[in-house]
Amino acid sequence: MRGPSGKRDAHTGVGVGASWRSAASRAAWFLCLWLVLAGASLDDIPAATIAVATATWTSLRLLEPGTSRRSPRAILRLALLFLYQSIVAGVDVARRALDPGLPLRPGFVAYPTRLPRGLRRNVFATLTSLLPGTVPAGEEEAQLLYHCLDVDQPVIAELDQEEAALARALYND
Repeated sequence: MRGPSGKRDAHTGVGVGASWRSAASRAAWFLCLWLVLAGASLDDIPAATIAVATATWTSLRLLEPGTSRRSPRAILRLALLFLYQSIVAGVDVARRALDPGLPLRPGFVAYPTRLPRGLRRNVFATLTSLLPGTVPAGEEEAQLLYHCLDVDQPVIAELDQEEAALARALYND
């Protein structure tokens, strides 16, 4: 991706215009956070300027601007899917805890993720760790290992659905 000038940032490989847009967007969010936490006071302008500039610089160093576009509609679908699966899984876990007659078949399943190692895979593992009944427990090559309360449940299909929804929402490259 190239910025309006057509130049690329040698450090990040991202278009210079994209870097400035990302920096401006992040700075605006950090300023909003400052205003929520500290309030608006003229006496705080120097401290706010330093804090916002430092947070923006740190953010850009730790999470370089990417070329992916977020899809608000896909993010809403992901949130609704996550809410639905959380409720269904939570009810299932509660039923199993309250009714000792329900079977538990704990064990591990290996999920062959298509997400590359790094931030994207970590976001997926973090998201799925919030769902009741399964927890990421490790990694082997391109597979994430999940500990499940019942390995007979369609865990792989649900993880596949979550991964596809996450990819559509956040990584629409």
